[in-house]
Amino acid sequence: MDQFFKLKANGTTVSREIMAGLTTFFAMSYILFVNPAMLSQTGMKYQAVFLATIIASVIGTLIMGLFANVPYAQAPGMGLNAFFTFTVVFGLGYSWQEALAMVFICGLINVLITVTKIRKMIIKAIPESLQHAIGGGIGVFIAYIGIKSAGLLNFTIDPGTYKVIGTGADKGKATIEASSSAVPALVNFNSPAVLVALLGLVITAVLVIRNVKGAILISIIATTVLAILFGVVDLSTIDFKANSLSSAFNDLGQTFGAAFSHKGMGSLFSDPEKIPQVLMTILAFSLSDTFDTIGTFIGTGRRSGIFSEADEKALENGSGFSSKMDKALFADATATSIGAIFGTSNTTTYVESAAGIGAGGRTGLTSVVTAICFLLSSVLLPFISIVPSAATAPVLIIVGVMMLGSFKEIDWTNLEDAIPAFFASIFMGFAYSISYGIAAGFIFFSIIKVVKGKGKEVSPIIWVVDVLFILNFIILAVI
Repeated sequence: MDQFFKLKANGTTVSREIMAGLTTFFAMSYILFVNPAMLSQTGMKYQAVFLATIIASVIGTLIMGLFANVPYAQAPGMGLNAFFTFTVVFGLGYSWQEALAMVFICGLINVLITVTKIRKMIIKAIPESLQHAIGGGIGVFIAYIGIKSAGLLNFTIDPGTYKVIGTGADKGKATIEASSSAVPALVNFNSPAVLVALLGLVITAVLVIRNVKGAILISIIATTVLAILFGVVDLSTIDFKANSLSSAFNDLGQTFGAAFSHKGMGSLFSDPEKIPQVLMTILAFSLSDTFDTIGTFIGTGRRSGIFSEADEKALENGSGFSSKMDKALFADATATSIGAIFGTSNTTTYVESAAGIGAGGRTGLTSVVTAICFLLSSVLLPFISIVPSAATAPVLIIVGVMMLGSFKEIDWTNLEDAIPAFFASIFMGFAYSISYGIAAGFIFFSIIKVVKGKGKEVSPIIWVVDVLFILNFIILAVI
């Protein structure tokens, strides 16, 4: 095992990798519940999406661990599943089968741009100041996810400034889309779940500061125990016989291969007038997927040493899959098409992998452990549901804090660096999107360089990406 994963060379141990893998799994296990709930609104069967989510996560994460030997996990991406449901199906009127066909094509495009080194060229073209900004921005983004998951914020929405989208409005299950008039505020500390999250935050901080071995995983377990004691988790309401695996496999027949059916790929390009819209929608999928992944790798890989200086040189000068980054990008690209075949939206590298990296994960063994956890979740889901978001949220907050060190490499007194860095980092958290944060950073970087008479310093790759993102924003505004 040490020889295969190069544990000693990466300064880690089997026990540390196992704890890191468990930490990553619990930090992202919410996707097992959220993704089926989101996609089932389109008419897909809940159990089918649940099983497709597990299969896509297991296969994608195993490829990442065994082929690339890096501690990243994959699963259907948040944001991308919302785009699939509310924009593509509800907004544009495509069937869920056609949407799956788009996701499959997006995966093929991602494989193509990875094999042809376009993804590598994009990474090489990103200025060092923006790379540091993205690293810190990932920290802001992860911490914000944790703060929201902990229930520390509530939002006040003015009348007439929101709309209900999706199905289930009469059952309180619809999605509410609010305008920027929504005002965040700190909650009153009178909720057991919030109090548990706060106690968990203190526990996590103390354990990390004291350098306790397995601090992050211990904090998740300890906070879960507190959640049970506080009544946040009611063991008596958990149905340990729920989610029949046999019925889930039966339902999977509805989504497996649906992307290639006459209702999917067979009808996607049947209307010549809609082909431009189809292509732009696929582009939107691809841009978000690609830059979410690039941002996650840059943000977590450099600071932790997962992608070493030797890896960076191999990325720049090597051919084929000579670096870990090459392999990791390929693993991420293949996962999207695999997920679409089984019946789920874009499978992508999860930013919550940073939780496992923060727990000491450095090799693909972390990913293998996470993949095994996803596999076991198909039969142990009731036990997994015992771990509440109040127990994982503190971990995300502390890991986010750990990643903010990248900001010290940015000259914030120089607006030429500071303005693009702000949009590629802080705005990333505000927009709740890695890819849109990077897009804003790229666009302002290009504008400022032109204004300063330094347009030649902007790589042609950055210009192309700028145009694609601007075109994407225009299309989304129109539709």
